[in-house]
Amino acid sequence: MPIHFGTDGWRAVISDTFTYSNLRRVVQAIADAVASEHWDKSGNGGQAPDPNKIVIGFDTRFLSDRYAGEVARVLSANGFSVLLSQADAPTPAISYAVKHHNAIAAVMITASHNAPRYNGVKLKAAFGGSALPEQCRRVEVYINDNEQRARGPNLMDFEKARKKGLIKKFNPLPAYFDHLRTLINMDIIADDPEHLVVDSMYGSGRGVIKAFLKGTGCEVVEIRGEMNPGFGGIHPEPIAKYLGPLATAISSGMGNFGISTDGDGDRIGAMDGRGNFVDPHKIMALSLKYLVEERGMSGAVVRSVSTTRMIDRLAERYGFKLYETPVGFNHIADYMMKEDVLIGGEESGGISFKGHIPEGDGCAMGLLLIEMITAAKKSLHEMVNDLLKEVGPAFYERSDLRLNHPVAKDEMTDLLLKKPPTKIGEEKVTEIASRDGVKYILADDSWLLIRPSGTEPVLRVYAEGRSLEMVKSLMEYGKQVAESIV
Repeated sequence: MPIHFGTDGWRAVISDTFTYSNLRRVVQAIADAVASEHWDKSGNGGQAPDPNKIVIGFDTRFLSDRYAGEVARVLSANGFSVLLSQADAPTPAISYAVKHHNAIAAVMITASHNAPRYNGVKLKAAFGGSALPEQCRRVEVYINDNEQRARGPNLMDFEKARKKGLIKKFNPLPAYFDHLRTLINMDIIADDPEHLVVDSMYGSGRGVIKAFLKGTGCEVVEIRGEMNPGFGGIHPEPIAKYLGPLATAISSGMGNFGISTDGDGDRIGAMDGRGNFVDPHKIMALSLKYLVEERGMSGAVVRSVSTTRMIDRLAERYGFKLYETPVGFNHIADYMMKEDVLIGGEESGGISFKGHIPEGDGCAMGLLLIEMITAAKKSLHEMVNDLLKEVGPAFYERSDLRLNHPVAKDEMTDLLLKKPPTKIGEEKVTEIASRDGVKYILADDSWLLIRPSGTEPVLRVYAEGRSLEMVKSLMEYGKQVAESIV
């Protein structure tokens, strides 16, 4: 079966396509790509990375630790010096370790927020973010080339590689915590310690926020922090429908608000003291407001095409450049590496800000949110209400609509552009964009985004309205589009 190595690496079902054999094939291709003259060896400014050093991390999924060991065996057999995390760790901590240890790349075994039956490989570049699209394409070229030449992966005995010093285990958290202390104002938090719940969803962000806050006086109750490779049978994604245990913990008095991270700790969700889900749109908008108005920071603002336009209204207020990107944090990272970016993020919960690596980080954003709540001396519920009064209202909904048969993404986009609506609900369509799918922007700043999936017969429909009625109208139009396709 062909293996597609995309811009976010490779994900597949465990024991179906995600097997030891296929993993070795992928890692051999990574080794070949990194060793080739085509791989960017320059790093991200400053000292050039060690071209022979690679970091390996893994999450809490079934067999992730064993898969990571297999990655180490292949890379060491190809002459690389490997730093292997001694325990599961968040993807952002592994990404930061690449820069801290001056490595050329990192391999993270994770399927992020996907269902428990999946596992995967994320590839990180020397600058501490996801590998560039051309680097991922190079890996795929080597996968296919090795297959055609019937070239199997190199493999070294794990203990032999350790004795030779080619595999060394390390703890990525101390250096990561040192870095986070440059981003988070611990004095503000310690001056008025919070009482909160952290829901790690059994992912590899477990223990991180609680450990970082040790000594601040904060009373942190962590739920779903034990090892559970099946994630309790749910997708480890910090969205409202999977956060029932967090709502229960808050309602039973375990904390005044909650923070949640996904399966590998690079996404964030939150919940206020009344059990209301606080989505990444609001978290990003609150963070932008805080960084500017309380910290006095400035810079460009970057958001994905599916992220709230509250961000646009704030950027306009502050006189900042705003960039809209296709879905995928790698597009946001491109701007973070080439421009002075204050904050960048997307609706799925991947957010980062100035001074940090170009990588979504649920743990870092959770800590920033704690600092913001402490500094405001208000509840999270009050902060969200104040935000919506200033730059809202903003009601958001997303749905994935099944089609009767697969439709090519370009074909669907062309179809949507040829037959645009003049109005949806009671508002005129004033602008149409096709950066990633088709986005209809209405006169009152409401919008509808329709993104055909490139891999399955699904229309992803996103809507933000200035009223619940407008959101309903937008989603209904998206449903009509899906039903019209035969």
